[in-house]
Amino acid sequence: MMTTDSPSEPVDPTTRGPQTDGDGLLEPVPYDPALDDLAGTPPEQVLEKKQSRAGRNLPAAIGVGVGLGVLIIATLLIRKESFVVLVALAVAVGIWELRAALRNAGVHAPLAPPVVGMVATLWAAYVHGPAGLVVAWVLTCLAVVVWRAAGHREGAGRDALGGVFISTYPPFLVGFAVLLLAPEDGLGRVFVFLITTVCSDVGGYAAGVLFGRHPMAPSISPKKSWEGFAGSVLLCVIGGSLTVHLLLDHSWVIGIALGVGVAIAATVGDLMESLIKRDLGIKDMSNVLPGHGGIMDRLDSLVVVAPVVWAVLTLLAAQPS
Repeated sequence: MMTTDSPSEPVDPTTRGPQTDGDGLLEPVPYDPALDDLAGTPPEQVLEKKQSRAGRNLPAAIGVGVGLGVLIIATLLIRKESFVVLVALAVAVGIWELRAALRNAGVHAPLAPPVVGMVATLWAAYVHGPAGLVVAWVLTCLAVVVWRAAGHREGAGRDALGGVFISTYPPFLVGFAVLLLAPEDGLGRVFVFLITTVCSDVGGYAAGVLFGRHPMAPSISPKKSWEGFAGSVLLCVIGGSLTVHLLLDHSWVIGIALGVGVAIAATVGDLMESLIKRDLGIKDMSNVLPGHGGIMDRLDSLVVVAPVVWAVLTLLAAQPS
């Protein structure tokens, strides 16, 4: 994808109401470059721009965030399989959002093979481990290509690649979160994964707001700063050390390695999502979550962090210390 500082086609920044695509899903929210640079703007005008153009509703965002957190914890504590079902539902919506977003670039990816393949991929990961995850993902990608090849020839290669993309990001990456859940101590591993990822978001946000001066990637995400990244690393190291020791009974040194890896992966995930949305000329993947945007706007860092947490805990925390 080619990175641009603005969408290839002009969009109306006042278009913020709920919209639907041909399948009935809420469309991606158009990207508004006017919100990228608010330097020197009086606070009251900044708030006005954020509320009127970005469409963010802080009380709604907090309420939705707390509700999602309670739902995730409840499924984990009630039964492992219920968490897998919740993940599958979230990823299915994420696939739908990505498919709708890709239409902005003229890519009409198949829907049925990625969704059915996603369910098979998560089940295979939970039951058969890493080998099951890889085999199910490969079969899903093959099904996407065959499905699209059976249609008209125009744009078939482009559409098939789009289908492979939405079958990989997020389904294949999320499969590593299911791999974390499968072992006997899987509940603790998933909580380590979730808590350290939240630490990355909270540490990055707090440090960025308080100390952010040096942009990390201004052409991709103007709000991300090196100071925010430092805060993310610091809180991830603290959170990783505590959770790995208290929940998994392993050395805090492993938690330090995990925390650094999570901070890097979460930042990369955020930047990847920002890059994708910029190239597609959208601000949010959809508006199904009030105050947040779309499901993929919340999964962006989690899907990239999951393989890192699984790798670190598999290599360094295979046996209790």
